[in-house]
Amino acid sequence: MMDQARSAFSNLFGGEPLSYTRFSLARQVDGDNSHVEMKLAVDEEENVDNNMRGKRANVSKPKRFNGCICYAIIAIIIFFLTGFMIGYLGYCKRVEPKVECGATESSETGEYVPELPSRLYWPDLKAMLSEKLNTVEFTNTIRRLSENYVPREAGSQKDESLAFYLEDQFRKLKLSKAWHDEHFVKIQVRDSAQNSVTIKSMSGDMVYLVENPEGYVAYSKATTVTGKLVHANFGTKKDFEDLRFPVNGSLVIVRAGKITFAEKVANAESLNAIGVLIYMDRAKFPIVDADVPFFGHAHLGTGDPYTPGFPSFNHTQFPPSQSSGLPNIPVQTISRAGAEKLFENMEGDCPLTWKTESSCKLVTSQNRSVKLTVNNVLKEIRILNIFGVIKGFEEPDHYVVVGAQRDAWGPGAAKSSVGTALLLELAQIFSDMVLKGGFKPSRSIVFASWSAGDFGAVGATEWLEGYLSSLHLKAFTYINLDTAVLGTSNFKVSASPLLYSLIEKAMQDVKHPVTGLSLYRDSNWINKVEKLSFDNAAFPFLAYSGIPSVSFCFCEDTDYPYLGTTMDTYEVLYREIPQLNKMARAAAEVAGQLMIKLTHGVELNLNYEMYNDKILSFVRDMNQFRADIKEMGLNLQWLYSARGDFFRATSKLTTDYKNAERTNRFVMKEINDRIMKVEYHFLSPYVSPRDSPFRHIFWGSGSHTLSALLEHLKLRQKNNGAFNQTLLKNQLALATWTIQGAANALSGDIWDIDNEF
Repeated sequence: MMDQARSAFSNLFGGEPLSYTRFSLARQVDGDNSHVEMKLAVDEEENVDNNMRGKRANVSKPKRFNGCICYAIIAIIIFFLTGFMIGYLGYCKRVEPKVECGATESSETGEYVPELPSRLYWPDLKAMLSEKLNTVEFTNTIRRLSENYVPREAGSQKDESLAFYLEDQFRKLKLSKAWHDEHFVKIQVRDSAQNSVTIKSMSGDMVYLVENPEGYVAYSKATTVTGKLVHANFGTKKDFEDLRFPVNGSLVIVRAGKITFAEKVANAESLNAIGVLIYMDRAKFPIVDADVPFFGHAHLGTGDPYTPGFPSFNHTQFPPSQSSGLPNIPVQTISRAGAEKLFENMEGDCPLTWKTESSCKLVTSQNRSVKLTVNNVLKEIRILNIFGVIKGFEEPDHYVVVGAQRDAWGPGAAKSSVGTALLLELAQIFSDMVLKGGFKPSRSIVFASWSAGDFGAVGATEWLEGYLSSLHLKAFTYINLDTAVLGTSNFKVSASPLLYSLIEKAMQDVKHPVTGLSLYRDSNWINKVEKLSFDNAAFPFLAYSGIPSVSFCFCEDTDYPYLGTTMDTYEVLYREIPQLNKMARAAAEVAGQLMIKLTHGVELNLNYEMYNDKILSFVRDMNQFRADIKEMGLNLQWLYSARGDFFRATSKLTTDYKNAERTNRFVMKEINDRIMKVEYHFLSPYVSPRDSPFRHIFWGSGSHTLSALLEHLKLRQKNNGAFNQTLLKNQLALATWTIQGAANALSGDIWDIDNEF
């Protein structure tokens, strides 16, 4: 039987002589281990030369070896096929798109997985970005958006058409994936019954219509109020403190600028004012046409104010509620011409320190009162947020988000067309860099187009609320492109301290397109960084979700006067900024360099040590009130300890980073994960995201913030009767424990935490 099998295998392999393997086991003299020695012999056929047969020992070939040959070959073939299938299936599972291996993915998914090119370095990528930017005509894109999609108020047909256009463009650019989220939100619009401002005599026998404004303030209370009118300059807290007239029971008129509409209204309402009028004075807004209407919103917050703290998806059914940031008084914008008519019925010159027109007056005459009627109505609309992603090659689940507002009340050339154009062109450039240029980002880049930005970053906030539990673990930076070009003279930045070092490097690399000098002209620029305002889409990313964020602009010392007006057209923008294309290119280069730096390297370029300076600055401010704190039987030792622990935690993380093996992806990912959590752990865990959504103790809003703690201590010195000692004790304790918690989280595992709290 074995001879037959041997003969069959001989025929199968073309009659070639078969070979077998001889095994001999011999123990090494100088070692404990055995080794296997393999010797290969050739079967001797019966017709071999007799002389050769005589020269070598005749080897007997037991028949059992013939069977071993058969089984060995079969085993080898089975082993080889099994290994091949395991490797093949393992490769298929590693491929990102969920399609069968070897199959072509359906174009309906819109996904594209680029091949892995050789790795490029920072100088190469910087040069590639600059070269591609030189070929872009940003003004063409800005003009096309401003002309073809106007008006595009949130939820309108033009807004939706532009949304689907952007999604289609993301697909044509062969991004890894393009998709959209839809939300159903409530906004406030004008009713068919016009809003009005009138002047009445105290006897009520004379009524004089001042204006039926074309503009309006969203989220105003719809009602009618009558009273005397008091001018409060810009409506800041200090402006109200400096007033010679009480505003209790009166309407207030304020100038636009300095702070948001919502903050002006909140300040007035806190002093029991019954209504607010807002106008643009010519000194700050040099618009020739005095009848230009303008728009804003009065919600002291972001997102849909009627679903505070939770997302406005269509399937959600929450009980009726509303944001605490909604005003309880009517608010209305009026034209400069309307304000002039009001001043004619007022008396008392405005202070020269206000630097406004000479016609400005302080309070209505004794026999005059002002009547304000607001008839705005709520409207539920569908809005779309559009996304496209270039997936990272090593950490695709970590991403930088680059976003821009898409909607606008009025033409919105500077308000949203510039940012949307930058978003679209950057998506084109980075897609080309990946598909054709060899750029291989480690982390993903998400491009986002938000709707309802004019109503308080509604689209962006609803997205953050929808993914609150996971975004802080995945999104590590937000770059805001809104209003990036409003002038040429200055380059201003608002950002998280984690991004300061990265921004400074970009400022050193990018040249000002007009002067040719580096954007980095002031070594003290960090101390001039302004906090993000409520109206900035980057604000909820930082203060609500704890994601490091940056917003920047080329601008002048004065405000761009046409934002939120019907004059925010492409023609006016180009007239005001003839170098618009160069300025847009520079803005795109700043954003592009940040995107590359954040996604290219193995390490995450977030400078967590910058928060040491912020905490130290807060401790110094607190030391000014040591005597007050001691009088209350308290001390700052716990705060000193928390600050010291945070400093030691950052020092240890820096040491771990320096000693880490850069090629060890697991070690670097662990370090990057610790860095990503720094910002998030400054969100106070002791307040509700629904009641106090902006929980960041440095950049948020509410009694839990460090600035509120300092203001409360100042109140003890100014007005001890209004001071609440129990509240202060809670503020100090919770602020201290939030800093301590951030230090503990940064330390890593609980056995690595070293504090003597």
